[in-house]
Amino acid sequence: MTPRQSTKQNTKAELLKAGTDIMMVKGYSNTGIAEVLKSVGVPKGSFYYYFESKEDFALEIIADFDEHYREEVLCVLRDQSMSPLSRLKKYCKNSKEKLREKQCSRGCLIGNLCQEMSSQSDVLRERLYQVMAKWRDIFAACIEEGQIQGEISKDFEASDLAEFFLSGWEGAVMRAKTTQNLKPVDTFQELMFDGILRKGL
Repeated sequence: MTPRQSTKQNTKAELLKAGTDIMMVKGYSNTGIAEVLKSVGVPKGSFYYYFESKEDFALEIIADFDEHYREEVLCVLRDQSMSPLSRLKKYCKNSKEKLREKQCSRGCLIGNLCQEMSSQSDVLRERLYQVMAKWRDIFAACIEEGQIQGEISKDFEASDLAEFFLSGWEGAVMRAKTTQNLKPVDTFQELMFDGILRKGL
């Protein structure tokens, strides 16, 4: 890679990070390209050197966020030093701590965009659907392992439990962001881990 190519990639990475940070708080519609460029120190008019459109920018932000998120989640949900149920609990614990650190102001980028963009952009909606489907499959694999080991209920299919888990968690995070407190995620964990996942055991 030439120095020019390296500089271009570094600037693009900085724009994606800045865009993620702003979009996490303000959403897609309220994220201005000028604000993103200013935060990175990139001259106005340079945006289209890196991205075809604001929608293309959002697609790359989603892809970047998804890549880092899956690496982080897989590190927890495939940790063989813990039981599958313990891994799910650790995932929730880690996510809750991030919410606490940000004072419930950011939530989950993908969850936020799913709520905002479902009726505004078919392209973004489809990409978000694909991302959430991949996440569901990761959780389903962990849940199925827990079912095989006998610590998670077999009353429901692993994929259905994963869908319910992910939808419930994203909803709880959204509620935590709205109410500015962690009670919704605490309630989710109590009902999920002491009830639904243990039903019939």
